[in-house]
Amino acid sequence: MGFDFQHMIELGPDIMKAFGQTMHMIGISLTVAIIIGLPLGIVLFITDRGVFLENRFVKSTLGFVSNMVRSIPFIILLVALIPLTKLLAGTIIGPGAASVSLSVAGIPFFARIIETSLREIDKGVIEAAIAVGATPWMIIKDVLLPEAKSSIVQGITLTVVSLIAYSAMAGVVGGGGIGDLAIRFGYYRYDNTIMIVTIVILIVLVQIIQLIGDWTSKAIDKR
Repeated sequence: MGFDFQHMIELGPDIMKAFGQTMHMIGISLTVAIIIGLPLGIVLFITDRGVFLENRFVKSTLGFVSNMVRSIPFIILLVALIPLTKLLAGTIIGPGAASVSLSVAGIPFFARIIETSLREIDKGVIEAAIAVGATPWMIIKDVLLPEAKSSIVQGITLTVVSLIAYSAMAGVVGGGGIGDLAIRFGYYRYDNTIMIVTIVILIVLVQIIQLIGDWTSKAIDKR
């Protein structure tokens, strides 16, 4: 069966519901990723060798945990986190449940992006702040974050795009959203119309987010 416009109209409510579920998952997981991943990324940077709060144990431990989570394919992570998902969300299906796994995957991903962004800062700027007696907190607040804000925005954009891809995979285990719609209708029912629509929605969504992220990054870049 090819593309059927009338069929797409009939499935309009399901498509809108799935889109809303996807945005719900992205909103929760991105918020958690930023709240936890941002400070984690900062700690990964400032405890590295040669930086002002060098601590090999902290750096190695956090780095190992971060790499361990990132090394697990998301579809496997979804299954592995079922007990945690059940504990936190009270269920293992639906967008709320999928948000748990998305958040766990997003935290180390965003943290590593933050660490990389901070590494791009001119070390001379940090050394100058240390020379005038700035405290670690002042260096983080007044030097690191302002200097890396453009790169951080790009990192948030990249994280959102990755979470959209992960959320589509969550449909395999009944996570809801665009991916779930594509699996239930497009794959199991061989519905080409819904498959094409979901692909187009995901492409357009990613393009819009990327454009907004690029524009915002350039707008706040003082260099």
